[in-house]
Amino acid sequence: MSLLDQVFAAGVVGAGGAGFPTHRKLTGPAQWLIVNGVECEPLLASDRHVMRHHGDQVVAGARAVAQALGARALIATKRTYGRELAALTAAIAAQPGEVELRPVDSFYPAGDEQTLIFELTGRTTPPGGLPAALGVVVVNVTTARNIALAMAGQPVTRRLVTVNGAVARPAVVDAPVGALAADLVAAAGGATAADPVLVRGGPLMGRYLPWSEADRLGLGKADGGLLVLPGQHRLALQAARPVEQLLRQAQSACVQCQACTDLCPRYLIGHQIRPHLVMRATFAGGGVDPGLTDPLLCCECGLCELFACPMGLSPRRIIQYAKGTLRAAGARPEPLVHPEQQAERPGRRVPQSRLIARLDLERYPNQVDRLVVLEPDRVVVPLRHGVGRAAEPVVEAGQAVALGQVIAQVGLDEIGCLVHASIAGRVAQVGAAGIVIEREGTTP
Repeated sequence: MSLLDQVFAAGVVGAGGAGFPTHRKLTGPAQWLIVNGVECEPLLASDRHVMRHHGDQVVAGARAVAQALGARALIATKRTYGRELAALTAAIAAQPGEVELRPVDSFYPAGDEQTLIFELTGRTTPPGGLPAALGVVVVNVTTARNIALAMAGQPVTRRLVTVNGAVARPAVVDAPVGALAADLVAAAGGATAADPVLVRGGPLMGRYLPWSEADRLGLGKADGGLLVLPGQHRLALQAARPVEQLLRQAQSACVQCQACTDLCPRYLIGHQIRPHLVMRATFAGGGVDPGLTDPLLCCECGLCELFACPMGLSPRRIIQYAKGTLRAAGARPEPLVHPEQQAERPGRRVPQSRLIARLDLERYPNQVDRLVVLEPDRVVVPLRHGVGRAAEPVVEAGQAVALGQVIAQVGLDEIGCLVHASIAGRVAQVGAAGIVIEREGTTP
């Protein structure tokens, strides 16, 4: 069986957040394979745990993909990650073949795919294009580990999730896919805030959810973080503001200082994205300017609204609003690349430490070492795990399933992934939210 077939059969997707089906990245030759271990969002530590404790599998997966693509393999992580660098160095030395370790500076968002490509190669991904245009394939370190496991016939049924923030004992939780948010928070000692909100992902790019979702939300293969924040935390309040209010604030308070553009990481690698012009179109009364396609190039990192803007406005949320309108109209991004923006970049990178302080996250640990293994009696396994279509269920309520059994499927040529049972038990429900599996003997 080819590596592509093994990866497809195991249901491997990008574990860094987007969840792109990994087998789709193994279809052609490439010059570079970049294994992304930067994990640039504050408070997250799952990838760091993988590099420290499973470096041999990360290196094995990287070597296999590099060989399949005919590529040169680079594993990137922060130069401040001493234990991770040591573990990966030892793993590389213990295995034959060419894999190079590339430390990068600690800034945000160093782990953004296109930012990292520029950092390592000095080349800018074409605006609106894919890394493949540069002969580059990027996979996350956890994805590389899952590829190594797929080669041994082990499907993706578990993942490491950082549970951090306003919890009693922050932890990296080894949990089955579909574990409920409530069980993950309980594994970290429970919430310590009186009015908590959930954050699915990191504090900047994660999705903010009401606490009522904790008993319903089953985390997927691409979910590396689950945070709890007080409802009155600055970030929670910002996320809760309706877009109509944000538009009115932009119209009345934007001073066109251009700080949002000056610090935009995609602007600094040469893309034609200028958040201040999007804000100008808003307060000029035009709403979404159909001739200004800049929003289509936004990576939604949040620096513009959570760090750069001196007025406390929300360029990112407004850009998201504009992006949806432009996509619905079939607009395409401006393909220009501007080298002069790249020349400005070194002095405008935002250090991780400054970002953490600005966002009032210093009260929470930025490194989590505690590991908890979670074995819940009930999971809600999603049918969609990021980019692509939802898988079609192939089981029904009342059916017994074994650990690792395929419970939902897609075709090899489709954008999506196979879904496997993450615990052994009986299917309790099949619905839009996912497939509910309960262990035998569990009381409903």
